[in-house]
Amino acid sequence: MKFKDTGFWAIFRQCFTGYATMPVYWVGVFILPLFLFLFLGSLMREGLPEKAPAAILDLDHTSLSRNITQNLASMQMVDMVAAAESYTQARHLMQEGKIYGYFLIPEGFTADLLAGRSPQITFYTNQTYYVPATMLYKTFKTTAVYTKMGILMEVARDAGLDTSGLAGTANPVSPVMRPIGNPWLNYAYYLCNGFIPGALQLMILLITTFTLGEVVKYGRSGRLMRMADGNIVKALAAQLLPQTIAWVCIVLLMESWMFRYNGYPMNGSWGWLTLSEIMFVLASQALGVFIFCLLPNLRLSVSISALLGIVTFSIAAYSFPVPSMYPGIAIFSYIVPARYNFLIYVDQALNGIDIYYSRLWFVAYLIFMALPLPLLWRIRKAYLKPVYLP
Repeated sequence: MKFKDTGFWAIFRQCFTGYATMPVYWVGVFILPLFLFLFLGSLMREGLPEKAPAAILDLDHTSLSRNITQNLASMQMVDMVAAAESYTQARHLMQEGKIYGYFLIPEGFTADLLAGRSPQITFYTNQTYYVPATMLYKTFKTTAVYTKMGILMEVARDAGLDTSGLAGTANPVSPVMRPIGNPWLNYAYYLCNGFIPGALQLMILLITTFTLGEVVKYGRSGRLMRMADGNIVKALAAQLLPQTIAWVCIVLLMESWMFRYNGYPMNGSWGWLTLSEIMFVLASQALGVFIFCLLPNLRLSVSISALLGIVTFSIAAYSFPVPSMYPGIAIFSYIVPARYNFLIYVDQALNGIDIYYSRLWFVAYLIFMALPLPLLWRIRKAYLKPVYLP
């Protein structure tokens, strides 16, 4: 096919060639996303993290305290890597990052327990490392509760009491957990499908605003507008189409990597989920264009894109649920496309519900796509009269 010097395809060819020769596009569009796939894939390969390193501080040194230590060491979530001799030693191990928590059995624990003096079991966790510390907290608490129950039954048995109904008295309600959507409690099914699209949105915003800003910075916008016959829609579409094709290939690779290679659950429609990924790319690019419309300056638009992309990991409810946020903060969770990508993933892949219940999330994509349209005149003005402000 023969390309003309002006028109949509001439701009497309010129931009495609330019992107292919600039390392920043290879790194931002291909290398970093692929590295992210491999990194999170290997990190979350086991699904649920296990064997968080911990220590035991046994100051009682009795048969009961040794039984507690053995029970704790046999727990699935705990890797008992050290037996501390003092509180100071245990604290230093945790400060050095060698353990994420330790379980303290105080001196005289067994004697106080048998004498009815209600001794205390103390456990410490380093919440700087949220996931392993939470795992240890859960295991330590479970061990403490069942230790107390076991001692009560032992004392009652020694006193000649019937212990057949004591378990029901000590633990009158026995909860049964039935996780819906992710019964395997696999962290990867949640984290990878949240953090990877969030990181891709960040890269799409950065690359989009950088692309629009660098033609102004280096004085190429005037020639671009002449090639587009003064049509800003044609100019932007031809500029961004090569990136759109690349991003769509990346998200489709992401989908295949997650659901085909890693075997993530797919209980809904492949078609709707694929459409969501494609619309996610278009919505993220449109958001980048909208940011540049508001701030047609390379430095400012890239800075705002970086800030919004980073904040996405908090406000899109990957790390904290939206219903538990303050209302003034929760509303910001709906201003990023990654939020809707995650909601559609949960609806379609995990829960497998009808597309009717996800219709609003697709409408949100369309709103993002239409967001920059009323303000395109600002980019046209910046392209026709480029003024670069460092």
